[in-house]
Amino acid sequence: MRILLVEDKDSFRKLLVKALADGAWDVTAVGDPREALAALKERPFEALVTDLRLPGMTGLELLKAAKRLQPAIRAVVMSAFGETRDIVEAIRWGADDFLAKPFDLDAFLDVLARMRALGLAPPPDPREPWIAVSGPMTALDRALSRAAESGEPVLFHGEAGAGKARAARRLHALRHPQAPFLRLSAAGRVPGPDDLAVARGGSLYLTDLDQAPSQQALAAAMDLPGAGEVHWMGACRQPEALGESLRMRLGVLAFGIAPLRERREDVLPLFRAYLEARSRQEGRPVPFLERGAERDLLQRGWPGNVRELAWCLDQALAATAGPALAPLPPPGPGRGLPLVLSYPPEGALGAMLDDVTAQAEGALLRRALEGREPAAAAQALGLTLRTLAKALRDHGIPLDGD
Repeated sequence: MRILLVEDKDSFRKLLVKALADGAWDVTAVGDPREALAALKERPFEALVTDLRLPGMTGLELLKAAKRLQPAIRAVVMSAFGETRDIVEAIRWGADDFLAKPFDLDAFLDVLARMRALGLAPPPDPREPWIAVSGPMTALDRALSRAAESGEPVLFHGEAGAGKARAARRLHALRHPQAPFLRLSAAGRVPGPDDLAVARGGSLYLTDLDQAPSQQALAAAMDLPGAGEVHWMGACRQPEALGESLRMRLGVLAFGIAPLRERREDVLPLFRAYLEARSRQEGRPVPFLERGAERDLLQRGWPGNVRELAWCLDQALAATAGPALAPLPPPGPGRGLPLVLSYPPEGALGAMLDDVTAQAEGALLRRALEGREPAAAAQALGLTLRTLAKALRDHGIPLDGD
C-alpha cells in the first residue's frame, strides 16, 4: 500500500516510518506540505497520513488539495490540538479517521490496516464520466436511479467493452458514493469472508460470471455470514449462459448495456469526456477535435466498444504535438500499427528509459483489454488476474469496458 506521510517533526516522522518498515507499506515521508503536493501530482497513493498543523499550509488544506488531485485516496489526520470543528471538517472533506496525539503505535498500525482493507475496494472516482445522451443510455440511467432505491442484486449484461463496469459503478455511486466498491473476477475465484469484510457497507461486483468454474459456489457465497451487508452486482455477456440458481439469485434486476454502435449519440460526448480527463491527468491543454476526426469517430463500428474508443484516444493523444488532436489509429485488429509514445523529459538515460518503458507498458495493457474481458486479457498477456489488476491500478487504467 502506497502511503504519503506528512509530519513536520523530524523525530516523530522517523518513528512512524520505522513502524511501517515491515515491507507491507510503500512510504513516502515528507515534512513540508508543498513536497506532499508535488508527490501527489507525480504518482498515485492509496492513503494520506497528515498532521493537522503544518508549516505554510494546514492539514485540512492539504487534505482538500489531495482529494481534488486523487479523489479515491484514503486519509488519516493526526493532531495534538484537534478541536471538534477540525474533526468534523476533516470528515466532511473525506478523512477516514482521526488520531489524537500522542497515540500508541499499535493504534496507528490498526488504523492503517483498516485503510489498506478499504484501499482494496475504493469508491469510484466521482469525476469518472457518465454519458447518457442516447435513448438506450437515458433509459438505463432512469432505471439505475430507480434501482438505487433498493438493495436488490443486479446483473449487467452486454458485449465486451460496452461499459458494464461503468454502469455498476454508476449504480454504486447513486446508492452510497463513499462506500467501498470491490470488483472481483468470477473466473479467478469465489468471494470469501475476507472479501465480504472489505466490501461491508458497499458493493461487491463480480465480473466474468459466464467464465466461472463453479456457478454453484458463487451462489453459495451469497449465503455466507456477512453477505447481507453488501450490495451484490454481477456481469456477463449473455444471461442465458448462467445457470438458473445463479441467474435467479444475482439477476433480481437485470440491465442490458447496448453496444456503442447502437448509441452513436454517446460517441462524441464520451470521447470528449475521456479526452479532457486524460489531458488533465497529463497536465496538458485539451486538444481540439477537427471536423474530420468527428466524422471518423461517428463512422466507425467500434467492435471493441468503449474500451476500443479509449485505446484510440490514448494513441492519438500520445501522437499529438499541436493544438489539434492527431488522427486516430486506423480501425481493425491493430496488428502492425505503430506504438506511439511521448518523448520523456530530458535527464539521465536510465530515467528516460524507465519513463518510456512505463508508457509502453500502459499502452500495451490498454491494447490487450480492447474487446476482451479482463480474464481473457490476463490469459493473453500471460498474467494472473491479480497481477493484471495491480498493473492496471499502477498505470491508472480503469476497467471501463467490462
